[in-house]
Amino acid sequence: MPHSLRFSVLVLPNVPWDEFLRRCRQVEELGFDTIGMADHLVDWAGGTGPWFELWTQLAAIAMATTRIRLATLVAQIPLRNPALFALQALTADHVSGGRLDLGIGTGLEIDPSYRMMGIDNWTAKERVARFGEYVEIVDRLLSHEETTYQGCNYKVDAAALRPRPVQSPRPPIMIAAMGPLMLRHAAKHADIWNSLSFARTFEAQIEETRHRIAAIDARCAAIGRDPATLRRSYLMFDPTARSSGGIIKYYESEDTFAQMVRQVIGLGISEVALYYPMADRQIPMFERIARNVLPALKTAH
Repeated sequence: MPHSLRFSVLVLPNVPWDEFLRRCRQVEELGFDTIGMADHLVDWAGGTGPWFELWTQLAAIAMATTRIRLATLVAQIPLRNPALFALQALTADHVSGGRLDLGIGTGLEIDPSYRMMGIDNWTAKERVARFGEYVEIVDRLLSHEETTYQGCNYKVDAAALRPRPVQSPRPPIMIAAMGPLMLRHAAKHADIWNSLSFARTFEAQIEETRHRIAAIDARCAAIGRDPATLRRSYLMFDPTARSSGGIIKYYESEDTFAQMVRQVIGLGISEVALYYPMADRQIPMFERIARNVLPALKTAH
């Protein structure tokens, strides 16, 4: 049975709290399915404005909303011990009434958070090597009454989290993966696979994503998993937005948005993630797209 089409919005916490809260409430009121929240110490892309902590803001937004799902898009494994991370996820699952999507990724070496915090900035190779153990511990802690695990990098001893999650057997795990080894982790552990493309043109992004989908389908088949059981989530990134004053191409018009998103959906993507508009002048179009275009796309899916 195919996954229903969902639309999510990544709302960056780079504005004052009252405005961040207003944006999240607006995204819910506009009918989107999920709010995505980023995980850094500061704006890693160079912004000097506000920045709020992932789990604190997620809990607050959970209390300020009623329907919309809340996703960590995505939490970085170097910033937390996996057992603490699982407890944070369990808490958020209860605070939100079972609306959490648990997104996990390796993080980025270019993120200044590690230097600022004085913690090890693992190489990409080490991040990927640690990831399988990390997500397995999180999965077990959220799915089982008690967990003992001894790995090369992490261990837990008779760890028991209570109460059990609201969602059964646990909140959905979303893994951000683009490279071959991370795609293997996603095929093995994820309920939702998330990706994006940094290619310079939309056409190149589509082609790169097409190849990644073929790769993860092959990895699912190799371990005996039906690829159709894996929901595919794609964050639409515009590489020209920052250099153009924050103008995002897919918010140029309703027709432009529909044309681009249909190509993404055509790849087999069932969750399309968008950035909240960076330029204020694109917010009216963002609202029109939510009201006019998204319902039609869902009906046609």
